[in-house]
Amino acid sequence: MHKPLHSSPSSTHWPGVGLVVAAGVVASLQVGKVAIAVPLLRTDFGLDLSMVGWLMAIFSLLGVLGAVPVGAWVARAGDRRLLLAGLLAIAIGSALGAAAHGVALLLAGRLIEGLGFVLITIAGPSVLQRLVAPAGQDLAFAIWSCFMPTGIAIALFSGALLEGWRGFWLLNAALAVILAVLLRAGVPRAADGGAAVSLGGMCRDAATTLRAGGPALIAGAFVVYSLQFFALFSFLPVLLIERLGVGTAAAGALSALACCVNVAGNLAAGMLLKRGAARWLLAASASAFMGLAALGIFLPVFGAPATFVLCLVFSGAGGLLPATLIGSSPLTAPSPRLAPMAMGLLMLGSNLGQMAGPVLVGSAVDAHGWPAATAIVAVAGVAGVLLALGLRRAMMAPGRRGPSPQASV
Repeated sequence: MHKPLHSSPSSTHWPGVGLVVAAGVVASLQVGKVAIAVPLLRTDFGLDLSMVGWLMAIFSLLGVLGAVPVGAWVARAGDRRLLLAGLLAIAIGSALGAAAHGVALLLAGRLIEGLGFVLITIAGPSVLQRLVAPAGQDLAFAIWSCFMPTGIAIALFSGALLEGWRGFWLLNAALAVILAVLLRAGVPRAADGGAAVSLGGMCRDAATTLRAGGPALIAGAFVVYSLQFFALFSFLPVLLIERLGVGTAAAGALSALACCVNVAGNLAAGMLLKRGAARWLLAASASAFMGLAALGIFLPVFGAPATFVLCLVFSGAGGLLPATLIGSSPLTAPSPRLAPMAMGLLMLGSNLGQMAGPVLVGSAVDAHGWPAATAIVAVAGVAGVLLALGLRRAMMAPGRRGPSPQASV
């Protein structure tokens, strides 16, 4: 039997936690920077919204293909090493994209950034688990889950203030390099380097994790969450410009504000979980509110102020989901050593939804206008509620790993 990669500490290493969360933010900057650069990219490369959707989706393609293998790799090869590799991949991909004068090279840079993203988002929670004391892990995972909306918000706000997208790509590359240096110095290695890496061992780990049931349900819930979230936020600046008549800078600022509300939702979920809130109920409520809010956002039934308020509701309610699902993922893993594998399945779901959302919505809007996006997001909301109910049954099954006795499922 393999030993666990690490055991939970008696106290939390907060400087290391801050650096790990910062790595997540840098990873998510690579998502937001394309959303705010859409008008410029369309001008420079002659792209329609469908192609822009693929430009965003190609970033997640490697995550779909590589999330589970990377989860097994983290479990056996070491989380800190792969976290650093992810930052370096983002630096290389961003620099390559900045030099692109054709769509092919731009897409190649996005693929490399996608590799960095999946390494960081799977290795990051594994590092946190060994840096944070058990009593603080729900809150720590809630803070970690803020990395996506925080990075997107920063990209939307700062990108709108910069002239030209190439300089913004180079700035992202420099940030990744600087953070890699800081993280190497400030985050300790795992005491145990992990088991030997082998293809057979990784396949056995994957099969064991899938048979547990709970990790697959959480992955499915993350598919529909990411599809809903990115269906809106990948095109929110364009929606605000075309439907509400605001300028590019204002669209970036308003989109950043909506992302900040998502951060508040993530933190609220962490506090609610710490107080014993039912995980399945938080997930079901978030999915339902997102689906309902989407009806008013994409259908032309409300004026500009009310539509933007619904965007805030959509974002805030959606924030309950990532913190709940990420915090629940280690609890459903069949053993502590396989927690990174469970996180790999979660990130597979996240990247699948992140890839499908922009492509589906971009194609639907190009063909039928903004109301066509309504059905996509609403159906995803219903699916999210059903998956949350399934998660409730899975986490109540006899013999599962779970939270402390006072925590609710």
